[in-house]
Amino acid sequence: MQSVEILERLIAFPTVSSEPNRELIHFCAGLLQEAGAEVVLIEAEGGRKANLYATLGPRDRGGVMLSGHTDVVPVEGQDWTLPPFALTEREGRLYGRGTADMKGFVACALAAALKAGELRTPLHLALSHDEEIGCVGVRSLIDMLAGAPVRPRFCIVGEPTSMQVVTGHKGKSALRVRCTGREGHSALAPEALNAIHLACDMIGEIRALQAEVAEAGLKDDGYDVPYTTLHVGRIDGGVALNIVPNACVVDFEIRNLAGDDPEALLGRLRDRAEGIVAPLRDRFPEAAIGIEVTNRYPGLETPEDAEVVAFVKALTGGNGTGKVAFGTEGGLFSEALGVPVVVCGPGSMAQGHKPDEYVSVEQMARCDGMMEALLARLREGV
Repeated sequence: MQSVEILERLIAFPTVSSEPNRELIHFCAGLLQEAGAEVVLIEAEGGRKANLYATLGPRDRGGVMLSGHTDVVPVEGQDWTLPPFALTEREGRLYGRGTADMKGFVACALAAALKAGELRTPLHLALSHDEEIGCVGVRSLIDMLAGAPVRPRFCIVGEPTSMQVVTGHKGKSALRVRCTGREGHSALAPEALNAIHLACDMIGEIRALQAEVAEAGLKDDGYDVPYTTLHVGRIDGGVALNIVPNACVVDFEIRNLAGDDPEALLGRLRDRAEGIVAPLRDRFPEAAIGIEVTNRYPGLETPEDAEVVAFVKALTGGNGTGKVAFGTEGGLFSEALGVPVVVCGPGSMAQGHKPDEYVSVEQMARCDGMMEALLARLREGV
């Protein structure tokens, strides 16, 4: 099977993060076992989802790992003009949910596995679930590799980079603010403590810290936004207009440069939260603003002179490198396992998460070319 044919099969599995991915994983496992791979499935609790780790070639040395996620974002609320879970080819583009992010790369990796032949250096495929909700699923796969006698020598994460070799991305902390006030009748609002007002004050502090970081914080011009960002994405509070709310929840995130410590920024916000509620506690002892981390993954910062960078550049024929705004599992592989990582895959994230998502036929061909070059190196024993 060729990569586009495999992509057509992959797109037909509606593996939105809220849904199971087992049918897709079993399809991939079947192809890989047909190619002679040793395949391990790491099941998630409840058995609805699984990660897949496969190895072709010798088992006693590191080799190269190709990493991709199998989940996709929802299509609800988007104005698709083409069926999202059926591949459509038009004017050199392949349309469907996940074509760019990132089943196109997974299809190329599977096609390469089917034609691998005799390898002197192993090829590994790592397919994970629930990446789109914070690189959640891959952690059990990393735990498995942490206990393995041999770890991959290099890792290529195939998120869409237009086949440019990417050496860095920001880390992400997902955070939740819980504001506690005192309820009351809205006609007597000044006698109560409005939790939504506390939340608004806290949002103001988040925005103020963002302004400080943008003005005087660390900069990395390799990124479109060259500084650490803080962003509020959701607020939930109140029951009825005539009730002063006693609780409000705010969800926000920090996307940090490698040189910025998100814990330090979080510490500054906690100090500011205490500054908001401390003057209120004489009248309202229950007043509180708490901040908790709901999910976190590290950034990626692979040195430009790292061996993996030169290795993948040689496969693609590219000269430059770049950095991307979105996160990947690459930071986890690097931090938890010490595996050198770059990101390189077909398509552009400018097409991801949108209606009529697509990857071009040309980008798929370029990725197939990278895979052919990789197989040639692995057959030589590099």
